[in-house]
Amino acid sequence: MLKQVSIYAENKKGTMQKITGILLENDINILGSVTNDSAEYGIIRMVVSDAQKAFDALTAAGYLCRLTDVIGVEVADEVGNLNKMLTILEDSNISVDYLYLSFNRDSGKPIMVFHCEDIMEVKACLEGKGYTVL
Repeated sequence: MLKQVSIYAENKKGTMQKITGILLENDINILGSVTNDSAEYGIIRMVVSDAQKAFDALTAAGYLCRLTDVIGVEVADEVGNLNKMLTILEDSNISVDYLYLSFNRDSGKPIMVFHCEDIMEVKACLEGKGYTVL
């Protein structure tokens, strides 16, 4: 299972650079990320090389953060493969809250990072269908 750090940040110029600067200062690599924004605030979700260290550094810098369990699933880089995986989850009555893309630096394969209510159920479901779950 992967840990994701969610950062709640003001939607203003330079915020992303400040956050990535804090990660740089702490030798933390961003492995996958998605940003959702609104008029005033945004949520930046990241899988990083050391989630606890990122959480601690960003919290110390004044950012409101949260650590969340997410699941990473290695998928083949083929047309329709994400749809196939989502169909398996739908057929098992599993709802995905959100997802974003990363990649396995060792194999070069895409990794879909996603959040859902019952991570262990998803892990068992997808491993039973032959997927590599991280």
